[in-house]
Amino acid sequence: MNESIQQAIVEGRTALGIELGSTRIKAALIDERYAPVATGSHEWESRLVDGVWTYHLNEAWRGIQGCVCNLMADIETRYGIPLTTVGTIGVSAMMHGYLVFDESGTQLVPFRTWRNTMTERAASELTRIFQFNIPQRWSIAHLYHAIVNNEEHVQDIASMTTLAGYVHWKLTGERVLGIGDASGMFPIDSVTNTYNQRMMERFNALIGSKSFGWQLEHILPRIATAGENAGFLTGQGAKLLDPSGALKAGIPLCPPEGDAGTGMVATNSVAERTGNVSAGTSVFAMIVLEKELSHVWTEIDMVTTPAGKPAAMVHCNNCTSDLDAWIHLFREITGLFGVTIDKGAFYDALYYKALEGDADCGGLLSYNYYSGEPITGLKEGRPLFARMPDSAFTAANFMRTLLVSTMGTLKLGMDILTGKEQARLDRLFGHGGLFKTKGVGQRLMAAALNVPVAVMDSAGEGGAWGIALLAAYRHCKQEGETLETFLAEKVFAGNAGICVEPDALDVKGFATAMERYIEGLAIEKAAVERLKRSARDR
Repeated sequence: MNESIQQAIVEGRTALGIELGSTRIKAALIDERYAPVATGSHEWESRLVDGVWTYHLNEAWRGIQGCVCNLMADIETRYGIPLTTVGTIGVSAMMHGYLVFDESGTQLVPFRTWRNTMTERAASELTRIFQFNIPQRWSIAHLYHAIVNNEEHVQDIASMTTLAGYVHWKLTGERVLGIGDASGMFPIDSVTNTYNQRMMERFNALIGSKSFGWQLEHILPRIATAGENAGFLTGQGAKLLDPSGALKAGIPLCPPEGDAGTGMVATNSVAERTGNVSAGTSVFAMIVLEKELSHVWTEIDMVTTPAGKPAAMVHCNNCTSDLDAWIHLFREITGLFGVTIDKGAFYDALYYKALEGDADCGGLLSYNYYSGEPITGLKEGRPLFARMPDSAFTAANFMRTLLVSTMGTLKLGMDILTGKEQARLDRLFGHGGLFKTKGVGQRLMAAALNVPVAVMDSAGEGGAWGIALLAAYRHCKQEGETLETFLAEKVFAGNAGICVEPDALDVKGFATAMERYIEGLAIEKAAVERLKRSARDR
C-alpha cells in the first residue's frame, strides 16, 4: 500500500486541503481513494484587543507554513519521499468577519472575526431593510457598522473578503470565493448563484449619500461554485506555503470555502433533508432545506451549500472554550502531584464520566459564554457556573453540565427550525472536537436535538479533509457529475458512520436542564452587567 501511495504523491495524484480553524490550522493530503495519507497542524488562538476579537494575519501565515511543514515532514517519515507537488489544493477557514484592503492590497483595519458582537444596530437595520436575516457576524453587517460609525478607512476600501478568500488571493492572485463562504458575507440568490441583486441595490442606495467612490459589487469577491476552477498557485504563493522552495507553482485550486461548507462536505450533508453539527470553539448546525422558511428568524441564517443549495444555519459563538478551560485547570491540578496524563486520555476520562451523571445534570447550571451570544441577546460573555446548596455536586454531574452547556444555545435555535418551521431531517452528522471522544458528545447531542446523530471516523478532523474533497471534486469530476453524486457514490459509498438514536431518559433530562438554563439566563445577563473586563483584556 505504501508503494502505491508513494507513487501517487510523486506523480501529484493527490489533493491538499488547508483549513484555518478557531484554534488550529490543519492540513490533510488525500489520495485517489479520498483517504488522508498525511496531516499537519499548528495551534493558534484569537486575541481580544481593545474589545475586538482578532487574529493577526502574519500569525496566519506562520501557522500555515508550520502546518505545511509538519505535513511534509509526515510524508518524509511515512513514505521516505519529499513533497514537491500535489494534484490540487483547497483553502478553507472560519466564515464571516471583516477583512478589508485598499487598492495596493494593504490591510486597512485589524481582522474583525465572527466572534465579535458590536454590530447589533447595523445587523438589525439591514435585516429590516432587506427583510432577510443579517446576523451580527456577517461581513456586510461589519461593513455597515463601520459606515454608520464614520470610520475613516471605509472610503479607501478596494476589496473585502473572508479569511479563506484572503489566503486564496495571496496564493493565486484571484479574488474569488466559494458560494458557501460568500453566503456569509452577503445574501445569495440561489437561482442565479450570485449575490442578491435586489438587496445589493438597496444597500447601494442606503449608502449613496456617502460618495465613497465604490459600490458594493465592486469590492465583494467573485463567486464560484463547487467544481469550478479558481486559479493556480503562483510562484509567490508557493513560497508562502513552503518557504523552503520545495513545493512547485502551477497547482490548480478549487474555490475557497468556509468551515460550514467543508463540514457539510466532510459529513456528506449536501443533499436535502441532510444536516450536520460542527462543534468546536463555536457550534453550528447546517440543514439543507426542501423549501424556503416561512418567516425571517434572527436565530436562523440562510446560507448555501458549496454547490449553491439553500441551507439553514443555527450558529452559536460559544461551544468548547469554557469546557477546555476547566479541563486545563484539572490537568494543572493533577500536575501538582507529579502526575502526567496524556491529554487525549484525560479528555476521554472526563467525557465518559459525564455519562454517569444525572440526566438533568443534578441541578447544576453552566454558561459557556466567552463572548457575546446573539441568540440569547448577550453582547458580551461571562463564563459562569452556578448551583443550589442541595444540588448533586458530583464529578459526573459537573462534567455533564459543562457538556450540556456547549449545546444549550444551539437547541434554542434548532427548536425553531425543526418545530415552528417543521424542517424535516433524517439525521444529523456530528464533527469537530466535541465528538472526538466516541459516543459522548454524540449521545448528548442526540438528546439535545431529539434526532439521530451519526459520527464518522473523520469527526475530529473534518474541515481540512472536507476542503481536500472539494479540491478533488474540482480536479476529477466527470461531465455532469454533481457534488452530491460525487460524495455519495465515490467518497462515502457504504459509509454512513455510527449512528446513535435519542435515548428517552436523556431527552427528558436534557429538557429539564434546559428549563433551568432558560430561567437562569437572567443570572448570565447580570454577570455581563456587573463583571467588567479587567485591564489585561482591554
